[in-house]
Amino acid sequence: MVKIAMVAGQVNPLLGHGAHADAPPQGLHVHLAELSSALAGAGHEVVVYTRREDRDDPDRISAPGGYEVVQVPAGPPSPLRPDETASAMGEFGSFLDREWRQRPPDITHAHYWLSGLATQLATRSLGIPTVQTFHSLGTVEHRIREKTAMDASARDRIRLERLLARGATRMIATSSDEVFELARMGLPRTRTTVVPSGVDAVHYSTAAAPDTTRTRKHRLLAAGPLELGSGFDIAIEALAGIPDTELIIAAHPAPPYLSRRADEQEKSRLVKLARVRGVQGRVRIRRDVGRDEMPGLLLSADTVVSTPWHDPSGMLALQAMSCGRPVIATASGGMLDTVLDEATGLLVPTRSPEAVAAAARRLLSDATTRATFGIAGRDRVLARYTWDRVAEDTLRAYERCVPVRRTAHRTARTGVQ
Repeated sequence: MVKIAMVAGQVNPLLGHGAHADAPPQGLHVHLAELSSALAGAGHEVVVYTRREDRDDPDRISAPGGYEVVQVPAGPPSPLRPDETASAMGEFGSFLDREWRQRPPDITHAHYWLSGLATQLATRSLGIPTVQTFHSLGTVEHRIREKTAMDASARDRIRLERLLARGATRMIATSSDEVFELARMGLPRTRTTVVPSGVDAVHYSTAAAPDTTRTRKHRLLAAGPLELGSGFDIAIEALAGIPDTELIIAAHPAPPYLSRRADEQEKSRLVKLARVRGVQGRVRIRRDVGRDEMPGLLLSADTVVSTPWHDPSGMLALQAMSCGRPVIATASGGMLDTVLDEATGLLVPTRSPEAVAAAARRLLSDATTRATFGIAGRDRVLARYTWDRVAEDTLRAYERCVPVRRTAHRTARTGVQ
């Protein structure tokens, strides 16, 4: 058994288990919850340290997945934006130092760069190995904004990410693309292990009941947060070149630190764009789509479209593949690994409505190819992207830092009876 300390100052894994009704259906909350559950199910002791956001919440919570959540009093007990959370990391790190002097883990695993700050502050004098996963890199986020000038906070983040990568015992990247980015930052590739995100192949399966409210012959589905970088505008512009097809945009609930007004502004922008492109009658935006609704929506689509500016995890593609649906995805980030071009879907250039339209016309005109891609996608998920498989890969990365004694592993959650 390995004693694992997960550090996630901005992410409460209980949201991933649906402890809150407005929890987003994907993202770091789900990643942390599912990975912690799988590691605990494999017989390891897992404690997750997250920042307290409600003064009435208990200090320690036993999560449904068999791990413990410690809510660290650092900063105000309320949701904070990422830039606001940075000021609380010194206090967070001091708590970890006190905690680990009394209750030392065998290994720590920091998620996101801010958590890495707190973790390395605590471990530098304790001699505890530290694994770091960024999930998203400041260099990439700045690059996808193209001509936007780099402000002081962005420069600080990039500088600190370099220091954290060098200071960590080992890096875990979520994609091959991230390995190359870390190498550009000066980190030897030999110090990095690729462990992708996973998907709950039972929840996202072909057994779910599909949504049947179709108004056109074909349906495309896009999903994600209602924000500019999600690339919904690319899908809307592509729709103008795809006849007799509707587009459903499944918008996830916004994080609590964002105002409802931001959602409304982005929705208004998309509605206006659909009107300008002459497809307003074929675009439907569904707000606050939760985790339970997603499988049915995925199964209702002929093809799933994932066109964000950048997606480190390829989560929507994984969900679609798990449900046996082909994917049209931008060739960037985690989707370069997740989607096998011409096997489980089609990869297209970023921000290219013309390429999306051409790919959609091809797939929508060929039911056999759609079915073949869908079967291959489901098989790929079961072989590579279940959370138990992700936990096994994570443990192999830990083994590069500390001895890991294997225990009886539970049956993988694949949905296969």
